[in-house]
Amino acid sequence: MTDTPYVPPKVWTWNKENGGQFANINRPIAGPTHDKELPVGKHPLQLYSLATPNGVKVTVMLEELLALGHKRAEYDAWLIRIGNGEQFGSGFVGINPNSKIPALMDRSGPEPIRVFESGSILLYLAEKFGAFLPKDIKTRTEAMSWLFWQMGSAPYLGGGFGHFYAYAPTKIEYAIDRFAMETKRQLDVLDRRLADNEYLAGKEYTIADMAVWPWYGALAKGLVYGAGEFLSVQDYKNVQRWTDQIAKRPAVKRGRMVNRVSGDPASQLHERHDASDFETKTQDKLAPAT
Repeated sequence: MTDTPYVPPKVWTWNKENGGQFANINRPIAGPTHDKELPVGKHPLQLYSLATPNGVKVTVMLEELLALGHKRAEYDAWLIRIGNGEQFGSGFVGINPNSKIPALMDRSGPEPIRVFESGSILLYLAEKFGAFLPKDIKTRTEAMSWLFWQMGSAPYLGGGFGHFYAYAPTKIEYAIDRFAMETKRQLDVLDRRLADNEYLAGKEYTIADMAVWPWYGALAKGLVYGAGEFLSVQDYKNVQRWTDQIAKRPAVKRGRMVNRVSGDPASQLHERHDASDFETKTQDKLAPAT
């Protein structure tokens, strides 16, 4: 460490690892690092993901569709271990050139359709099945506004606050203060909206809630970054109420389990290929007894 102020060079070059928890997978170029085809299961919908907040959005949506009786929403969920760089395999990059989970292939038509970016996948599925996106223009627009709010806001929470508070190799007061301020502002935005509305779009549970809940619900319960006390998340009473309400939904409980690789083994379903997998293939049932 040095007290000499950093002066950016005229041209930046990548000549050292940046440290931190994800240093081994960070690089300034796109494209695959290795050849690897993706597996394909028996269902038209093939999901390649991990149970990060962005991944949970999509598995919750799929489980909610199945709960409504949309049998064509049956899906295979394949685990992509991003810490191992599996998102840089040629097959995955072929679906998502941005190498981020989740990625979806819809093989139900004459030609496969690739869908990447979690918000785009939610919108695609909502339109494909005619569910969780209101029909009237006013409420639909409200839902879409909150969906895009999440897509634009969450990077400040995860890549901003989460990175500098929990993952960066050194604690930088300026960076933590900057993004803690923004995270608390976002929580206040949500809290004010939910003071007079059951869900983000109003009375109706939509893809907007499915997009926002995995990020801000987890934050409100102190489940990410170990930052609940630091951010005084208990003060956002309306966010707490909304978070608890959504967490009780059976489809949400199932969706949170899919592609999960941490926590209680009973909550981890590494891959999901059939509804019965929740009863027979969680890690507590597959792992050898100790």
